[in-house]
Amino acid sequence: MDDSEAIARLKRGDIGGLAWLVRQYQAPALHAAYLIGRDRATAEDLVQAAFLRVYRAIGGFDAARPFGPWFVRSVINDALKAAARAERQVPLDAADAPTLLPAPDAPLDARLLAAETAAAIWAALGELSAAQRTAVVLRYYLDLSEAEMADRLACPPGTVKSRLYHARRRLRDLLPAWLVPEDIKHET
Repeated sequence: MDDSEAIARLKRGDIGGLAWLVRQYQAPALHAAYLIGRDRATAEDLVQAAFLRVYRAIGGFDAARPFGPWFVRSVINDALKAAARAERQVPLDAADAPTLLPAPDAPLDARLLAAETAAAIWAALGELSAAQRTAVVLRYYLDLSEAEMADRLACPPGTVKSRLYHARRRLRDLLPAWLVPEDIKHET
């Protein structure tokens, strides 16, 4: 079998045509996507999605064109887009916790203190419930008012106040004493 026969079979509804195309082009497409994005799982997802698009839209494919270069080029385009999206995203796992480090030319003790502060905050936020963590992020990181938070969370203002209160009390217990802001230390 060759590409044109596999495409003709697929256009007739014979899934064997797609199986042949997968065997021929999965490895080179996967290799290209991995080299661009540097993430195997994403590369596998991109190639799988590309084959699904082929299956769904094979009727519009011009059989006079060579399939392989067209297919791999479409996977490369998808990999480039995925890599660009990944560069814009902020990682959320603990190893990549966002830090607010001073400039690299800042004194070493300032950089170490900033790293220690960020790690302590990251760990403490991880101990809060999802509702409390959301309230803290909306209030202190996104600087929303309690009314704006209630609107975004679709809940009464009293619920927002309660979540913030309990989150601050929990943070007071979780954070090192030197890191707890004065307004939280004295909150009852």
